Amino acid sequence: MQLKIMPKKKQKHLSAGGVPLILFLCQMISALDVPLDPKLLHDLVQPPTITHQSPKDYIIDPRENIVIQCEAKGKPPPSFSWTRNGTHFDIDKDPLVTMKPGSGTLVINIMSEGKAETYEGVYQCTARNERGAAVSNNIVVRPSRSPLWTKERLEPIILRNGQSLVLPCRPPIGLPPAIIFWMDNSFQRLPQSERVSQGLNGDLYFSNVLPEDTREDYICYARFNHTQTIQQKQPISLKVISVDELNDTIAANLSDTEFYGAKSSKERPPTFLTPEGNESHKEELRGNVLSLECIAEGLPTPIIYWIKEDGTLPANRTFYRNFKKTLQITHVSEADSGNYQCIAKNALGAVHHTISVTVKAAPYWIVAPQNLVLSPGENGTLICRANGNPKPRISWLTNGVPIEIALDDPSRKIDGDTIIFSNVQESSSAVYQCNASNKYGYLLANAFVNVLAEPPRILTPANTLYQVIANRPALLDCAFFGSPMPAIEWFKGTKGSALHEDIYVLHDNGTLEIPVAQKDSTGTYTCVARNKLGMAKNEVHLEIKDPTRIIKQPEYAVVQRGSKVSFECRVKHDHTLIPTIMWLKDNGELPNDERFSTDKDHLVVSDVKDDDGGTYTCTANTTLDSASASALLRVVAPTPTPAPIYDVPNPPFDLELTNQLDKSVQLTWTPGDDNNSPITKFIIEYEDAMHDAGLWHHQAEVSGTQTTAQLKLSPYVNYSFRVMAENSIGRSMPSEASEQYLTKAAEPDQNPTAVEGLGTEPDNLVITWKPLNGFQSNGPGLQYKVSWRQKDGDDEWTSVVVANVSKYIVSGTPTFVPYLIKVQALNDVGFAPEPAAVMGHSGEDLPMVAPGNVHVNVVNSTLAEVHWDPVPPKSVRGHLQGYRIYYWKTQSSSKRNRRHIEKKILTFQGTKTHGMLPGLQPYSHYALNVRVVNGKGEGPASTDRGFHTPEGVPSAPSSLKIVNPTLDSLTLEWDPPSHPNGILTEYILKYQPINSTHELGPLVDLKIPANKTRWTLKNLNFSTRYKFYFYAQTSVGSGSQITEEAITTVDEAGIPPPDVGAGKAMASRQVDIATQGWFIGLMCAVALLILILLIVCFIRRNKGGKYPVKEKEDAHADPEIQPMKEDDGTFGEYRSFESDAEDHKPLKKGSRTPSDRTVKKEDSDDSLVDYGEGVNGQFNEDGSFIGQYSGKKEKEPAEGNESSEAPSPVNAMNSLV
Repeated sequence: MQLKIMPKKKQKHLSAGGVPLILFLCQMISALDVPLDPKLLHDLVQPPTITHQSPKDYIIDPRENIVIQCEAKGKPPPSFSWTRNGTHFDIDKDPLVTMKPGSGTLVINIMSEGKAETYEGVYQCTARNERGAAVSNNIVVRPSRSPLWTKERLEPIILRNGQSLVLPCRPPIGLPPAIIFWMDNSFQRLPQSERVSQGLNGDLYFSNVLPEDTREDYICYARFNHTQTIQQKQPISLKVISVDELNDTIAANLSDTEFYGAKSSKERPPTFLTPEGNESHKEELRGNVLSLECIAEGLPTPIIYWIKEDGTLPANRTFYRNFKKTLQITHVSEADSGNYQCIAKNALGAVHHTISVTVKAAPYWIVAPQNLVLSPGENGTLICRANGNPKPRISWLTNGVPIEIALDDPSRKIDGDTIIFSNVQESSSAVYQCNASNKYGYLLANAFVNVLAEPPRILTPANTLYQVIANRPALLDCAFFGSPMPAIEWFKGTKGSALHEDIYVLHDNGTLEIPVAQKDSTGTYTCVARNKLGMAKNEVHLEIKDPTRIIKQPEYAVVQRGSKVSFECRVKHDHTLIPTIMWLKDNGELPNDERFSTDKDHLVVSDVKDDDGGTYTCTANTTLDSASASALLRVVAPTPTPAPIYDVPNPPFDLELTNQLDKSVQLTWTPGDDNNSPITKFIIEYEDAMHDAGLWHHQAEVSGTQTTAQLKLSPYVNYSFRVMAENSIGRSMPSEASEQYLTKAAEPDQNPTAVEGLGTEPDNLVITWKPLNGFQSNGPGLQYKVSWRQKDGDDEWTSVVVANVSKYIVSGTPTFVPYLIKVQALNDVGFAPEPAAVMGHSGEDLPMVAPGNVHVNVVNSTLAEVHWDPVPPKSVRGHLQGYRIYYWKTQSSSKRNRRHIEKKILTFQGTKTHGMLPGLQPYSHYALNVRVVNGKGEGPASTDRGFHTPEGVPSAPSSLKIVNPTLDSLTLEWDPPSHPNGILTEYILKYQPINSTHELGPLVDLKIPANKTRWTLKNLNFSTRYKFYFYAQTSVGSGSQITEEAITTVDEAGIPPPDVGAGKAMASRQVDIATQGWFIGLMCAVALLILILLIVCFIRRNKGGKYPVKEKEDAHADPEIQPMKEDDGTFGEYRSFESDAEDHKPLKKGSRTPSDRTVKKEDSDDSLVDYGEGVNGQFNEDGSFIGQYSGKKEKEPAEGNESSEAPSPVNAMNSLV
């Protein structure tokens, strides 16, 4: 059959070689254009087509001649006319206006005389011939303008440090708009930052001014690119001064100085300098860049953030400019409409502004009208489809005239954005214009309808010769024209053999593609074009050439300086193509030096220098292809005196196999040069081309004096051998491989290893083994005979033969029964030796019986011992792995904690029948059960056994707070222990005063009923610090203690602490006391004492010493309240399912909570440096001490009126004065 190309067929894949002509032909068909080739199509006519025109908005340079472009093509060539501002523009009446010959381009000579403003207006070009008229866009011509700044007097600006400022630019309005930038008198750009930046309107914004902003040359420049001019604003002077300087300056210069900015220079939250208010609106056109700006003032400098409400910013189109003060979104579309929010934030607050963005759209094409070439009687359509916001209006013109008033054509029908043509005639030829317009712009497109009746014509020159390299695509062109559109057929050979579509690819433009050209593709190909008016054909010729190859590539070389090096490059190519050999060094030309010489196959470098090192590339080019290869040259220093070259041996050669037997062969070789180091041994390797092609294995080693080796062989292996020589330097490269030798097959001489029998289910036995590899098979048809029987029975062996597997599953077996297993190899020749039997077991099942006689011995309050009887071995039904105890707490004996704890598990390996349960909660009720475990899982649980743990000592009280300090009393509030571990009997409170030298006074012991959580201590000394030790007791003993410190007040009025609040009252009372003589004397004594103390501290601190408060505390501490040691018992770890971790957390030693003065157990390591010299210690309004008495390790950052360091006596005095 013939391969045909029909019109409007989808285009196939193309090769890069034919792209220019193919693209041209595709344009001819898809745009329905007529190629204007006077030699081939001299009698074809075509309506005009505008090919080039000036832009719609045409801004001209008033210093140069005005050139308004309008170029068009057509057959016959079109004539041109112009309109200006909607009326005919008679260029013959204006001597300054001329039209270029053969073109519609206007040249207006204003350089000799005339002004550009005279020719401002809207121009439109019309190109016309006998087939119709095409029109250009409306071209708005305007001269560019770069006006000067108006004269103005700019007063100096004086601001306080930290105020905001806006320096206005207000450039003159030019055409096109100017580009704004700020510079100084030295034409250096002013630095900008997050604090100082230029807005989109050109103004310079300061979020807050600094002294370094003071200068007298803030200058705004406007650059008008069209005329290449720059205009300059008058310099602005700015001075930033302090408040005192500002007052003096205003007083001295108020008459001639303008004062800007009324805001305080104190730190302040952000406010927006631009835009104003909380909301604004922004409208942008589709396809443009959307620029949103927010600039804020504040101190410290605000940071700007951007978000889109109810949406996200497009990642690949969003850009931040001007230190994130400007948000830009490129190529905006209607989907980018919405509310955008900018947020200005600093440490004092935040402010936001919402910008409502609306994206409108000038008209844009959805389907632009395309030219139509029709034959008489055919049908066609012109479609003009555009979109925009608002929706554009579509209007049609024909030959530049609105279609409503144009001559009627019975062959056309207008349906909105479509013109339908039916039964066209030659008189239907015309140029149609589609205009799509809305308030934001318009689109104008010309599309002609050309009615032609033309037989096919083939435009590709006859007998064109195509030459293609083998195995590459071949593209044979058949450019054509005809109306109606011709169908294309291809034939090969003079007899017209058909081309099949499964081998060839036909493209819409008539090109025939052979995807992979072979030698037999050579020949003559005929292209035939047919339509109803006739037929045309053309022959082309195809030759397939051999590819160019480099068969001998240049090799890496290391040469000494001053020596000579040669690179070889041998090329194989098609005999009809003449290659050109070119040498490159480091991808550049060879140095122009006579030391470099080339001939047909070689590059020689004489007297090698250091600079000659590099990469040398040989490139072979023909008219159709090229090939290249590279090698590296390394230049080294010459050795002073020639010395023997010691190197690894050269590889052996001339390998020969003799005495070829079934299981042995003799290998003989010739040694290579030993390179001045005697060969010590030869290493022989083999390759099994049948089973492991490409992999070499060690075969044997022989002495360096031997050149023959008798090699033992395995059956059914296709051997190749190679030899390597070794000396004291190293091992040589391998020799060339010997000839292959295939040994005869034999029965296997070994059986599979790693034979195992394990069940995966209660009723199966899975037998596995490690199979033999191909080398071990000894022959074809490798299989395995798998045999099994019960170990304790009299059954016969059961056997199966399998192949290509390493596992066999025996089903229907009893549960967990021992089996004897054998796996024997065999092949087509026979069996391997009888294998030894191994033992395995069928699958396990869950144990059947629970352990019995479970009983519990409680050892102490946290430890219990569990005993049980073992289960019968047969009931295990698998490999015994051990016993598992599940235990859980059911309810606290004190009924204070009823929360259920999930079960915990302890597993005891092997046959153990007892185990210890550690970590139990004192004074609690527990339950447990025991289960047996095998490889399958757990058996049934034993009956639950309950037991009780006895009472233990309680944990420390959860918290301790001192509230309501007065002159002679302190009130203690506490929370009971989180773990009472029994029934609380009472609380023990011990306390002792701490004098001014931090020595501890006598210890007072007090017992408090267990039902109390608050206690007031009376008859205490005024203005005295006390240390408290507090713990709970059960019948077993005392628990862990918690400590705290507090100080009584000095004011007998008993002013409440800060959390009650009476600041004004306290202040008044303190003033009254300060006037008393006794108080003044007391303060003087305290001051003298503090001075002496500070001098001693300074001396001791310089010596590196500290006052060991902890040692003194320990010396006076009551041994009864020392922390209790943990139980010394050690147990293995256990795991818990979803247990409450809080019930098992130990209290942290030394933890404190400064915000509410609640403390945990602590260890103090205070020194006088840490405790007595802190400057952050404070008193409440009533004089109570609220600092922390702790070592450095427990210091925390100060919050509010609290401090992480102890107060100094100086601060205490200052707070009372």
